[in-house]
Amino acid sequence: MWGGVLKKKVLAVILCLAIVFQVVQPVSLWAEAIADTSVDKVLPGDKVYDVIVVGGEPEGIAAAVSAARNGLETLLLEEGAALGGLMTLGGLNFLDMNYGPEKELLTRGIFAEFYEEMGNAFDLNEAKQYFLALVQKEEKIDLKLETAFLAPVMQGQTIVGVRVKEKGKIQEYYGARLIDATVDADVAAAAGVPYTIGAEDYGRKGELMGVTLVFRVKKVNWPLVFFYNNLMRLLSKLKSGWGDPYAGASWKLAWGYGEQALEYQPHDPEMRFRGPNLARQKDGTVLVNALLIFGVNSLDPTSKEEAIERGKAEIPHILEFMRERFVGFGKVELVDTAERLYVRETRHIQGEYRLTITDVLENRDHWDRIAHGSYPVDIQPTAPDNLGNVIGKPAIYSIPFRCLVPLQVENLLVVGRSASYDSLPHGSARVIPVGMATGEAAGVAAAYSLEKNMGFRELSKDETGIKAVQERLIAQGAYLKEYTPPKPAVMDHWAYPGLRVMRELGLAAGGYSNDYKLDKPINYWDANYLFSQVSPEKEAFSFPENITRGHLLTAVVKSLKGQELSPAEAYAYLVEEELLPKEAQRHFAAFEEKPTFGELYTLGALLYGHNSTQ
Repeated sequence: MWGGVLKKKVLAVILCLAIVFQVVQPVSLWAEAIADTSVDKVLPGDKVYDVIVVGGEPEGIAAAVSAARNGLETLLLEEGAALGGLMTLGGLNFLDMNYGPEKELLTRGIFAEFYEEMGNAFDLNEAKQYFLALVQKEEKIDLKLETAFLAPVMQGQTIVGVRVKEKGKIQEYYGARLIDATVDADVAAAAGVPYTIGAEDYGRKGELMGVTLVFRVKKVNWPLVFFYNNLMRLLSKLKSGWGDPYAGASWKLAWGYGEQALEYQPHDPEMRFRGPNLARQKDGTVLVNALLIFGVNSLDPTSKEEAIERGKAEIPHILEFMRERFVGFGKVELVDTAERLYVRETRHIQGEYRLTITDVLENRDHWDRIAHGSYPVDIQPTAPDNLGNVIGKPAIYSIPFRCLVPLQVENLLVVGRSASYDSLPHGSARVIPVGMATGEAAGVAAAYSLEKNMGFRELSKDETGIKAVQERLIAQGAYLKEYTPPKPAVMDHWAYPGLRVMRELGLAAGGYSNDYKLDKPINYWDANYLFSQVSPEKEAFSFPENITRGHLLTAVVKSLKGQELSPAEAYAYLVEEELLPKEAQRHFAAFEEKPTFGELYTLGALLYGHNSTQ
């Protein structure tokens, strides 16, 4: 008898301890959040979700809607008071479209739904209403606005939920799968996913594209803006040197004034005013995307706030300049500025695959494609002393599912501009329509992975699973075409191997027409700059104004051997050591001729390849 009673008491104690442990363990996880945020309570979420999407950017909206349409109980978290992120709170309503070789829209599905309803420029308030209605229409989505991500909830290397600040309280929500749609991959970074920042992946640590503060103005004479910019474009077609080939306008959009903008002298030396993208709102006001701000740590909220204030201080001077120099802006006045900065670049996570600039500009397809893109590789200025560059223009490329699967952390996908792209191809893949396509794919992948009890990493290696995800995406309206990559003409040039290396280092750009000027003679400063970039000691090269091929050959051999040889001796050495590619040798035989960019890139690649293996 007493044995039975004792046994029951022991079991009761064990049960109580188990309950206490289950309560205390999460509370211990929440303690840090309580200390950091100075709130009284930490509340557990009242529901465990199939998928949690963090970030109400367009990419996150697409992910959440896609997941819900595939039957998943979905939680969508956004720290702002409205959905749409950059497209609404950041004021970026000028869409960067992606069309394929046959002029077909590449980013279909949920993005195309938005585009067909709102167009490639839209009223910000209407966009907010559209996104809210789109989400609210899905019964399986719980939307929580004004809810800020604080930290991931981890079990070892697996993310199982998120800690957030919601209406002054700390909450934890749990999900079987998570999708990071924050612009800076905040969830992934906090969970321990490795990443690079800015251009450090190709040797330029600390270099980031400038941020923009979009501002809104009134009293713009739009008919005059429309007429002027289209006239400039027409003149450029009639005669070289006339007009502006980069100007144009519709009844909603205008772009141009590039030469005038270059004349602006900023009061803040860490700013630049560029040729603006202009977009009308329904009330007649105009959004201006043109003010570049440098020296901003976009991962630091304080730095971003300071940048907004700096931008606001600069805008009155810009408006005064626009009144004087921009046709149609003679009476322009400021209305307001965007709530958020347009931040183009911060983290680039390391995923199961990293998209490269060669992938993009060789128009490569991938077996696990979940989206296509074709936007030019647009690298905006990184400092006041440079103008940025367009590295090239792809015809079409595909984005692998593996780019969404981060290293080291399970149950997580990352969508948007901070996915696993190198910094240079990110210049194309960062645009919102592509990001929305990846978001939609993430929602489908989450559903499939749960149905098959398969982790994202396992799915990324499973051809049958990826095929099933692709078929579902196509059924939802996505455009996913297996194709033979259109071969860029430049790939047939003898100097292409060298160009490819230099392009991967950000040292060669072909612009919108992919003209790398491989047969055009260089200037001595071109050689000085490129050779100094690929030399391990960053030693200063000083070529004479009358630079010849011989000068390049002797400089390369001196860097390789530490010996000063004559051009003939240098050439012979490179040939004998099989350092100079056979198809390139005949181009260097005439030592006194002026070198071309093709020859410069070939020797630059030789020097870089040798130094990188030392």
